[in-house]
Amino acid sequence: MAYIHELSNWPRFAWDTQALAQTLSAVRHKQGRHLGRMEALGFELRTEASVTALTSEIVKSSAIEGKQLEPDEVRSSIARKLGLDVAGLPKPGREVEGIVEMTLDATRNFEQRLTEERLYGWHAALFPTARSGMQRITVGAWRTDERGPMQVVSGPIGNERVHFQAPDAMRLAGEMKRFLDWFNQPPDTDPVLKAAVAHFWFVTIHPFDDGNGRIARAIAEMALSRSDGSKDRFYSMSSGIEAERKEYYLQLESSQRGSLDITSWLAWFFGCLDRAIGASDAMLASVLRKARLWQRINAKQVNERQRTVINRMLGHDWKGHLNTSKYARLTNSSQDTAARDIKDLLERGVLIKNEGGGRSTSYRLADDDESRAASM
Repeated sequence: MAYIHELSNWPRFAWDTQALAQTLSAVRHKQGRHLGRMEALGFELRTEASVTALTSEIVKSSAIEGKQLEPDEVRSSIARKLGLDVAGLPKPGREVEGIVEMTLDATRNFEQRLTEERLYGWHAALFPTARSGMQRITVGAWRTDERGPMQVVSGPIGNERVHFQAPDAMRLAGEMKRFLDWFNQPPDTDPVLKAAVAHFWFVTIHPFDDGNGRIARAIAEMALSRSDGSKDRFYSMSSGIEAERKEYYLQLESSQRGSLDITSWLAWFFGCLDRAIGASDAMLASVLRKARLWQRINAKQVNERQRTVINRMLGHDWKGHLNTSKYARLTNSSQDTAARDIKDLLERGVLIKNEGGGRSTSYRLADDDESRAASM
């Protein structure tokens, strides 16, 4: 079966508008309600919610490609670039800085035209050493066919399975001009629909040696920012994709063969976005809890070690409970210092001691009711 970019009428995509109408209407309604709730928050809470969503977007977009980023480094880079407080956060590495720079440009400058040079800049930011792993790649330019055709493969060497083969390099200049002309034209279709088509179209062209998936998702985020009319992000599409990673690749692979009818891909994209927005409600609850906690804590200032540990415990990647050894390790302090800091936080109702004792003694952050009871 031919790849769709080999068809004579490529890239004249088609879809069943009637079949998609209800799903698209539902996700647009949920999107509007979610943004309305965000607008009702104060500036500081909106900023915190946006930084949390951006952190998740960047971490999960990389995870889809099997690349694990440290969330605290990502958050640190975002905060630094937005002029926010970075107390207790680590200095980010070059790889993190690059993908943060690309994502912020896509989402905060969403009204600007998407150009060839802008895409080259994004690609160069993703690969500051001009290498993908150990292999040198073409950076800040369209790929060439020096190493053969661009293929998406899986399986062990010698027994690979080819899932997709992209257009020849000699076609890329024309293919990308056509894509960019379409993306930059005045709005003539629903922006969420445009985000889904743009994602699929770009990743099918696959114009770079590496990083095409992350850039495709950044382009989709740019289109979704246009649909929201906001520089701030309050949900993460990549978090939804990463949670459904297997289905994501199955939808891409099946839609890149056969006809130019991409109804199935669009239906999946709308559904995934709907679920991602729904999942962001949990993020909002976490942000509100964090804000209430810091409001209580700031009545009496904590030291830098305590602030570092509290922020780590409030992070989405925190696992288990706190104990003296973990506190000492996180703050590079002695066991005695850790014990004194924890005792202070217990007395102030910030931490609650879990059941058990001795060597298994552990602590958790108090909820509002527990904090009030501990402080009485």
